[in-house]
Amino acid sequence: MSEAPALAFTGERFTTDCVREIWYEHWHRYAFASGIAGGKRVLDAACGEGYGSALLSRVAAEVVGVDIDANTIAHAQACYAGLPRLRFEQKDAATLGYAPASFDLVVSFETLEHLKAQEELVRGFSQVLTAGGALVISSPDKRTYSDATGFRNEFHVRELYREELLALLQPHFQHIRLYHQKLLFQSAIWTEDAAVDRGEAWTVTGADRDLVRSFDYEPIYYVAVCSNESLPTLLPKMSLFGDRQESVYAHYNHEIRKNMGAGARIAELEAELERLRDELESARAGVHSRASQGWFSWLTRNRTTK
Repeated sequence: MSEAPALAFTGERFTTDCVREIWYEHWHRYAFASGIAGGKRVLDAACGEGYGSALLSRVAAEVVGVDIDANTIAHAQACYAGLPRLRFEQKDAATLGYAPASFDLVVSFETLEHLKAQEELVRGFSQVLTAGGALVISSPDKRTYSDATGFRNEFHVRELYREELLALLQPHFQHIRLYHQKLLFQSAIWTEDAAVDRGEAWTVTGADRDLVRSFDYEPIYYVAVCSNESLPTLLPKMSLFGDRQESVYAHYNHEIRKNMGAGARIAELEAELERLRDELESARAGVHSRASQGWFSWLTRNRTTK
């Protein structure tokens, strides 16, 4: 991998300078796709900075990363020059122009919501795939990403609800498995025995703390795996992602402890302020008392002399 100037983060495209939550979300999607990319011809549509295409190229037979922005593609070509089985091309993901059956796997993460031509995008993906090929595509859930939070992403043209996403995919793919994605802190218990299925998860719900044997959380993103034949056999029931430094939790823990320290200091300052207020009130009361006594003495003296 070659040195190249970093892309400025504008909020439209993820860059490798991004850290913590957004890094987990974006890298997890590519890590998830790498599990089924082995030995395949892969198209990374709207590849952006190129980090994900480079990651997939470690296991794929070939990876082509395409993006509509010329500067972004130039950066990817410079940054990842020399990596085998990887190339980048400037193309509009909605009008690819590749021959039918050119790829075994298409991945396109956080692309749909940036385009008006969503139907054209999905149709084009289905056309460039082989008969048994698969599409892995992600999109934020409008209900939780925007409606529930009031957040508006200026780069999103049209976000989709779950039903709208499925309605977009179903005319082009006979088999669809929909995954939920959301950043969570988990307590993890797992065996060292790699042969044992590790697919169990528990969620506590409601005031009565009922146990549900599932990941019962509202997603922020959907990740859909689509095919016109059987879905890839390597698809997991669950996929977890993190870094050895536990950077998201470490940042959270640091901020919580900093806030706790700040809270304790604020309590100390409030107590000191209350003490000073009491002293000021006492001083004012003393001044008022002395002034009253002085006035009374003056009045008494004047009455006596008269």
